[in-house]
Amino acid sequence: MLKAMVLRNIKLYFKDKGMFFTSLITPAILLVLYATFLGSVYRHSFTAEYWIYDRQDGSLRRLSQGGPQQQAQFSPDGSRVAFVRGGNLFVADPTAGSERQLTFDGRFNHIINGLPDWVYEEEFSFARAFAWSPDGRKIAYLRFDESRVKQYNMNRFAGGLYPENYTFKYPKAGEQNSVVELYCCDAADGSMVRMDTGEQTDQYIPRLFWTPTGQLGFYRLNRLQNHFEVLLCDSSGASRVVYDERNDRYVERVDGRTVTFLPDGDRFVVRSERDGFMHLYLYSVSEGLLGRITSGEWEVTELLGIEGDRVYYLSTETSPLRRDLYTVRLDGRGKRRLTGGDGTYRIAPSRGFRYFISYFSNVRTPNRVTLHRSDGRLVRTLEDNAALRAKLDELQVPVKEFFRFATSEGVELNGYMVRPNGFVSSRRYPVLMTQYSGPGSQQAADRWTIGWEDVLVQQGYIVACVDGRGTGFRGEEFKKCTYGELGKYETVDQIEAARYLASLPYVDPDRIGIYGWSYGGFMALNCILKGNDVFRAAIAVAPVTSWRFYDTIYTEIYNGLPQDNPSGYDDNSPIHFADRLKGKLLIAHGTGDDNVHIQNTYEMITKLVEYDKPFELYVYPDRNHGMGPSRHHLMERCIEFVQRNL
Repeated sequence: MLKAMVLRNIKLYFKDKGMFFTSLITPAILLVLYATFLGSVYRHSFTAEYWIYDRQDGSLRRLSQGGPQQQAQFSPDGSRVAFVRGGNLFVADPTAGSERQLTFDGRFNHIINGLPDWVYEEEFSFARAFAWSPDGRKIAYLRFDESRVKQYNMNRFAGGLYPENYTFKYPKAGEQNSVVELYCCDAADGSMVRMDTGEQTDQYIPRLFWTPTGQLGFYRLNRLQNHFEVLLCDSSGASRVVYDERNDRYVERVDGRTVTFLPDGDRFVVRSERDGFMHLYLYSVSEGLLGRITSGEWEVTELLGIEGDRVYYLSTETSPLRRDLYTVRLDGRGKRRLTGGDGTYRIAPSRGFRYFISYFSNVRTPNRVTLHRSDGRLVRTLEDNAALRAKLDELQVPVKEFFRFATSEGVELNGYMVRPNGFVSSRRYPVLMTQYSGPGSQQAADRWTIGWEDVLVQQGYIVACVDGRGTGFRGEEFKKCTYGELGKYETVDQIEAARYLASLPYVDPDRIGIYGWSYGGFMALNCILKGNDVFRAAIAVAPVTSWRFYDTIYTEIYNGLPQDNPSGYDDNSPIHFADRLKGKLLIAHGTGDDNVHIQNTYEMITKLVEYDKPFELYVYPDRNHGMGPSRHHLMERCIEFVQRNL
């Protein structure tokens, strides 16, 4: 019965030694790691009870008897499993049923070993802060001392008589971050070596890694995130810089594929905007820059893999609105496009890039899934969504139409609109603008999507979207011109977009509204306040209302420190313009939002009340930033709001 229960559980993690996670070929040994009784922590993290299933003898046993674990991971040879419990790092022997505790100072809201703190997890997008060495003998991990980070408090209701007061460490812009250290531990005897990460502690260590030849490395960013370094360590803990990049504004946010080492352990590929567009460069630990791999006024959006002397990547070379798969040699020669359709591709490669699965869509084509050889030749179609395409044709579902216009400042902006069936150019239609507008984002893209706004199209509304300055994939200058003034140019561009739409003969200029969530909610508020002569209504869901309330990593990379740039924070905060509200406004927020705290909405409505401004408010108890199961209710209220006010 227990085995059946485990197999039915939601999350399943496979560990097939020799197939997925290690280069060793041990086909006779096959273990499966199951995660059960999952408990959500933050966006990427969860606790679980892990189980080991041995497919050889059919046995099933707990990984540990000590309580819920996090981020369990097999060693490369499959003989041990590392995990975190209670802020401490452990290594278990699943065969012997034993475990060794490697760290002992873990303490909630003070010390975390092997897991990131809240802000690292949210903004650097990783949930495991430890890594096995390729030979399985050592574990490198980050230690977070968050004792100096201030706490954020929020109530959890959950139907109880008294709400629970939940506190967690959340560093707001300009406040203190965790002090992060890097250690390397011998998995057998538990001996530790601290790596030299530099004298500065007010910095970021956003990634640790092992090179294919077994050398420990890490990324280092200064607090302003305009100086990025890659360092390699030796066994004594000494480190040296092997890559150094600086920028007058900021280095684009780094991730696990910013730097990719080749099997020789000396050469590595870097993604960088050093020439104004995101491209690939080949470096050597011993010789420095070896040469460019890609170039042009377009951007590499994802490095998918390197096999032999060939690099595989997605780029915007055909259009900023599209993504295509290319391959090129490490010397920059022999470039080939491996995809043929006009639209957006996502690619899932096999090991060694012998095959890849393609997920393709465009505004007229819902997702089509195909299997290809490495040279792009089709092997078979896995899913063509023929039934959905037929239903869309039968219902005559309107499709996005792209447009481009120039603002009064001469800036060319990309956008799309969706017009209702039976559109008549002599009529005037109400318009709902939808947008996100955050740094490096993109909404106007040639891909198939369907959302709540499409209901409005069926009811006779035009839905439009424009990507203003600060959004991505059009080069560094277009994206980074908003630096230090988050919300200023983005708001100007959305107001200009509304005025452009109002000038069209088939748009009713008195019935234009705007919607957004998170950063988009911040923008929706700014637009109806600063553009009160053009917007009649706005919907702001989980909005940031002052960047002083948001976290260090995200806010400071784009706006600097509030101590150095107070006007950049305050001049573009909708809180300070509440007196300008003329149109209809709906605000929605979840009380359990650990990302954009409901404090943002409370401060906004305090100002609206102060100026006696009417508004509608939906508060969702215990719901997080995505609203969870309350999302359907919220979307219905948004539809009703638009129907009543546009």
